[in-house]
Amino acid sequence: MTTFTEEARSPENREPDSDRLTMETPQTGVVTPPAPSAAEARTEAQATQLPPVPNLGLPTFRQDGDTKESRPPLTLREIRKDNRVRVYIAKGNEQMQAIGYTEHGHRHAGIVATIARSILIALHHEERTAELAAIAGYLHDIGCVINRKGHVEAGALISFTILSDLGMEPLEIAEVIGAVGNHEEPYGEPINPVAAAVIIADKSDVHHSRVQNTSPKDYDIHDRVNGSVRKSFLHVDPDIKQIRLALDIDTNIASVMEYFEIFITRMTLCRKAAERLGCSYRVSINGQDV
Repeated sequence: MTTFTEEARSPENREPDSDRLTMETPQTGVVTPPAPSAAEARTEAQATQLPPVPNLGLPTFRQDGDTKESRPPLTLREIRKDNRVRVYIAKGNEQMQAIGYTEHGHRHAGIVATIARSILIALHHEERTAELAAIAGYLHDIGCVINRKGHVEAGALISFTILSDLGMEPLEIAEVIGAVGNHEEPYGEPINPVAAAVIIADKSDVHHSRVQNTSPKDYDIHDRVNGSVRKSFLHVDPDIKQIRLALDIDTNIASVMEYFEIFITRMTLCRKAAERLGCSYRVSINGQDV
């Protein structure tokens, strides 16, 4: 990129005052007016300048994609403090509760963020990649503030707006919103390690504490399956390249078959995500591989 600078001329290099006299061009005999002084040129330039553009609070980007002001990388801690994030996730969960869905609020967001980061750290990915997975994990269901249907696409767009306002670099925004936009079956794909980690983390949060329906007699199959899970562990073994979800289920509440009735497509997506991370994927229920 070419940079234009104004050279400071030393006194000995300045044009003599006689140069400011009217001169006759030998070739044509045309009289040339004297060149304006530096002060006069600045005054004339200032008079022709447009008024400054008002500051609308939007980030300004250079040609290389970085923000004008040098900022440290955005972290999950800062994301969680943003009032929009706090309100949208909370209100989104209110919608989920109103239509009888399991918890999709700050509890779920925090668990998915922690697990997504831990998966990539365990598999020796860069710390910044793991942090982006944590951010995407926290934001992945934020689109529920609009509607459960289409919440994946809505969440990616909401995340784009928030992260842009907070000054995240475009390349990192692309990683995060790509993960948010691909976390749900049947159309989600583990397009990169960040997306793969979020997929696995999201589907591993199966637990009785997610049930929001206070009346067991009104439980649907999702409530029964989540309500039956007493313990849920995700094990990542980098030595044998294996990711294993281990569940302890109370079969008096829901059967193993009921679990697979609603989770088979999710487990298929998790297998693809694990393969994207170079691992196999296993599920065990009450100590038995299934």
